[in-house]
Amino acid sequence: MMQSRNRNRDHLNLLCDIGELANLIIGSTDIQGFLQQTVEMVAHHLNANVGSIYLYDDTTRDLVLQATVGLNPSAVGQVRMKSGEGLVGKIFESLKPICEGRASSHPNFKYFEEADEDPFESFLAVPIHRGKEKIGVLVVQHEHPDYFDEIDVMAMRAIASQLTGAIENARLMIDQNHKTVPSRGDDLMERLRFIKGKTASGGFAHAPVTVLKADGESLLSHRPDSEFVSAPQDFLKAVESTKQQLTDLQDRLAQRLPESASLIFEAHFMILKDARFVDAMLTKIEQGVSVPEAVRDVAGHYMALFSSAPSAYLKEKAQDIEDLARRLLNNLCKNTSEDTDHTEGRIVIARQLLPSDLLKLASEDIKGIVLVSGGVTSHVAIIARSLKIPMVIAERSDLMELPDGTPMLLDADIGSIHTRPSETIVQRFEIRNQTQKAEDEATRPMPAQTKTRDGESVKLLANINLLSEIKLAKDLNVEGVGLYRTEFPFLVRSNLPSEEEQYLVYKRLCDEMGDREVTIRTLDIGGEKLLPYIEGIKEANPELGLRSIRFSLHHREVFLQQLRAILRAGAGVGAGKLKIVFPMISAIDEFRQARHAIEEAMVDLARKKLPFYPAPALGAMIELPAALDIIHELAKEADFFSIGTNDLIQYMLAVDRTNERVAAYYQPYHPSVLRSLHRIIQAAVKAEIEVTVCGEMGHEPEFIPFFIGVCLRTFSVDPHFLRYVQETIVDLSVSDASAYAKTLLAEPTLEGIQKLLRSQTERHRHVS
Repeated sequence: MMQSRNRNRDHLNLLCDIGELANLIIGSTDIQGFLQQTVEMVAHHLNANVGSIYLYDDTTRDLVLQATVGLNPSAVGQVRMKSGEGLVGKIFESLKPICEGRASSHPNFKYFEEADEDPFESFLAVPIHRGKEKIGVLVVQHEHPDYFDEIDVMAMRAIASQLTGAIENARLMIDQNHKTVPSRGDDLMERLRFIKGKTASGGFAHAPVTVLKADGESLLSHRPDSEFVSAPQDFLKAVESTKQQLTDLQDRLAQRLPESASLIFEAHFMILKDARFVDAMLTKIEQGVSVPEAVRDVAGHYMALFSSAPSAYLKEKAQDIEDLARRLLNNLCKNTSEDTDHTEGRIVIARQLLPSDLLKLASEDIKGIVLVSGGVTSHVAIIARSLKIPMVIAERSDLMELPDGTPMLLDADIGSIHTRPSETIVQRFEIRNQTQKAEDEATRPMPAQTKTRDGESVKLLANINLLSEIKLAKDLNVEGVGLYRTEFPFLVRSNLPSEEEQYLVYKRLCDEMGDREVTIRTLDIGGEKLLPYIEGIKEANPELGLRSIRFSLHHREVFLQQLRAILRAGAGVGAGKLKIVFPMISAIDEFRQARHAIEEAMVDLARKKLPFYPAPALGAMIELPAALDIIHELAKEADFFSIGTNDLIQYMLAVDRTNERVAAYYQPYHPSVLRSLHRIIQAAVKAEIEVTVCGEMGHEPEFIPFFIGVCLRTFSVDPHFLRYVQETIVDLSVSDASAYAKTLLAEPTLEGIQKLLRSQTERHRHVS
């Protein structure tokens, strides 16, 4: 008992002795020395025979023994295990300590012969982590069974907590050192040979890769000055060539994406027009500075200037200058074949992309995108689908280390990435794509009417994100536009689009659709969709901040401009064909305020004697739980409902749908979600107003029968899902769908609903 008390006092001394900890961190000569002194100190204070630190290697995804006292020293760097493997892997996976009196009898025990740990029965280990960021595991062992107790566990957790910051930095430096090992390139290719990611935008690409770095290293610093032109007149020619290339890119983008008619490269043009920018480079060249160094110096000065600005909008200009400088340097190269248009015809790998970034890449005709973070419902993903750019999201940061030009095959239909694919793999996919292309060319317009197997009519509409999608929707014989997302013209520009610019976009939409109905959603900005040119809206929790209808009502003049543009665009539309829907309505008061804004916009247009659509149907997007308990009263105010399932699920389950860490909690099949959808649809049916589903659930095969079963009769989906949704509906009978929906609504558990969904999917597959 006395020995135990003495050990406990040692624990308290450790926890209070900051000087010892400081000496450990400051006094060690190198990283390995720090880790070694750490395990020696921990083993000493707990009177243990063994002390060890395992750190997670982010590149190999292994836990590696990095330092030990008491085990065979040659085992350092050799003993490796995966998360969940062995006792150490189990602790790392669960972030929970394990105190085991007889470790060899534990079901997770794994023996490593090279460690010589046979004599040590007692085992105590705690995770080293910062929040959910997993760093490693701290271990002590003793030859006597049942040696450690709860007080030891508490002490170990405290020690790990005190040392977390230093150990985390040690791990990062070890990782960086590993990156310089010459043989690692082959290891990297082997690890990345095949990766399974998540499909964000379907399609296929086979091309070399370009990795987009965010640190400015892309300014061709790897090329010697001798590879660049040296005369001032050659520099001026390169400036003019750069202007012409930007003009060509802008023209190409305007054809593909009419929303970008406001110059996406306007910042580049203005920078080149700024005499101080070009003249500063010329001055340096005339003073004897090499041409590429002059460009880098001046561009670097401007990049630093903008990067330090307090405005998020100005910070983004640093990226524009870097992009411009890179293009200019490309044109200054004597042999430009290697670097010019560094993304054209490439698969681009990036950590993240803004909508404006994606549009610049689209202008360069990229073949595909791999993002190493993000979500499949993000708005960059939606734009990629609209532009038909294959895109996969893969949580593999080591993809950013691939050498430029590495061949890659991207099968975005199923989320597969093949690095340096073999000829066999390439041939297999090319045959599949030729077959697919033949099938696509043989497609016919869909039947104009959609009916269930027993004759119930269902209306199919298209979600339109970009005007370029209208052609596909019309070719498929769609009945109208159930949701036009107006935020993209705002997101792709560097300043607020004027009423006239918006009018041209909305008028083209209405003109293209002719006598078919069109539903235009007012600005749904906020959350992940921020406007850098509007100051003062940076928020700690933007998803719960000034977004959607709140933003519009707060920025009333922006709202009125948009409403006037929509009403003017609909001037020639037939009666009953133009609808306006307000996003994220949470209260009847909000809906009434939005309706009053419509009335104010009409009065203003009438006063100016401008033609406009006189009586648009006004709807509410139902995507907040707050609307559920007032749903019947709201149904008396609105002319129709549109259900935004993506946000409804997010807010009902408190899950950020773009956060991969909580992606597993984003569950469309949650019983609360299904029952809420039923309540919304029933309220609309009772009030005799139309209700449309326009979120991702509307095209998912397991939920289409559910929606039919709860009396939904209008679907609005992205155009490339239309044919599949119609084929699914015509195979259904209302009676079967109703029985299926009742079964789902009666099930209170996630597991039970998953089983029902799987059985429905299997039945559908069998019938098909």
